[in-house]
Amino acid sequence: MNDLTNPAEIRALLDRHGFHFSKALGQNFLIEREVPIRIASAAAGVDGGEEETGGVLEIGPGIGCLTVQLAERFRRVVSIERDRTLLPVLEETLADCGNVEIVPGDAMKLDLRALAEEKLLDGPKVFCANLPYNITTPVLTAVIEAGCFSRICVMIQKEVAQRLCASPGGKDYGAFGLFVQWYYEPQLLFSVPPHCFMPAPKVTSAVVLMTRRQSPPAPVKDEEMLFRIIRAAFNQRRKTLVNALAAAFPEFGKQGCEEALAACGFDSTIRGERLSLSDFAALSDAVTERLS
Repeated sequence: MNDLTNPAEIRALLDRHGFHFSKALGQNFLIEREVPIRIASAAAGVDGGEEETGGVLEIGPGIGCLTVQLAERFRRVVSIERDRTLLPVLEETLADCGNVEIVPGDAMKLDLRALAEEKLLDGPKVFCANLPYNITTPVLTAVIEAGCFSRICVMIQKEVAQRLCASPGGKDYGAFGLFVQWYYEPQLLFSVPPHCFMPAPKVTSAVVLMTRRQSPPAPVKDEEMLFRIIRAAFNQRRKTLVNALAAAFPEFGKQGCEEALAACGFDSTIRGERLSLSDFAALSDAVTERLS
């Protein structure tokens, strides 16, 4: 095939292999040629002068339109595909890509760090994918917790992308975005409208590039405590922070929560959505000190 984003060629390819789209697997194939080129270029750090990477791990290659672009920019590409009916399709479309390996399996059941360490070459490792909307959060959590990817470049639902990049005070600001921002610096690159896909989804997508931080954005004594506090703050975001914390830390009590907030210079009526990562780190240390 000459163009893996050409609708007519895609239909002919899928018909040859008797492939049918699966709603359960969230399959939407790109039909806008420039999109996979822009995603792969961002993942490879073409504009940022990044050092040469050892390789890239992809999840859900579909028919391989992004995979081909990644193969042109990385020494090694390893792509995980859950749908076994796509394997013969990929064998055809990636026949000329000698640096690509397709790994059949469910990414949520694999050890991503072990796979990357085994399959990818020495040097910085990158994660890149057009992620199905229904597994975005668990996949990104697993990729971040793997701790081995210098960059993450993903196409996801635009609403989720906005949450990952949100600043304090906005409606998109929340616990998962803070989790991402603790380890990576996210940047929303561009939007991808529904007409760029086959079949067209009902929502707009967006591409986010995340660059791993060299160190956390603030010092903190106990990361587990930090994320416990962040989750508590946003589990009941309409409540004041002191009431949300008191519900999550019954052993601490409302008075103890008020004292911890006061020690950080925060008003007792403040809500969690107003706090930055540095603020949450300071509050985490204040709570840790009072519980020790």
